[in-house]
Amino acid sequence: MSTYRERLSPSGRIYLYLVLLIPASILVFAPINMLAGIICAVVLYGGSVLVLFVLSPVISVEDGMLVAGKARIPLSLVGEPEAMTGAAATMARGQRLDARAWLCIRGWIQPVVKVTIQDPEDPVPYWLISTRNPKELVAALEKADHELTS
Repeated sequence: MSTYRERLSPSGRIYLYLVLLIPASILVFAPINMLAGIICAVVLYGGSVLVLFVLSPVISVEDGMLVAGKARIPLSLVGEPEAMTGAAATMARGQRLDARAWLCIRGWIQPVVKVTIQDPEDPVPYWLISTRNPKELVAALEKADHELTS
């Protein structure tokens, strides 16, 4: 049973920027063949949008696991989560970032959640996860932890 799920897909602004591929590819192919330029533009834009969406990582809390992209960890090994926004999120991704931390961050998503790892054999001190809904992710982790301990 899933208590939280979020795809970290790019914002609409990124897809809007990709529209610039259309005139660029038409410009390149127009001297050769206008139809080829239009077909290439549509295929290039559609392929770019598809790749960005398919390769976007998924964050989920389900079945006793925290999943962030390709990484998975049992909730029993997860410590206290901390939601960060604004300057705190910027500092967590920059000056206060531990080089050993595992990152699932995206530049187009500003808030992050820092999840400490309580596995003594794991060299990773914490995960830093981008999310559009930091409070909901923290609540889902706390709820799942409460269900595990009761």
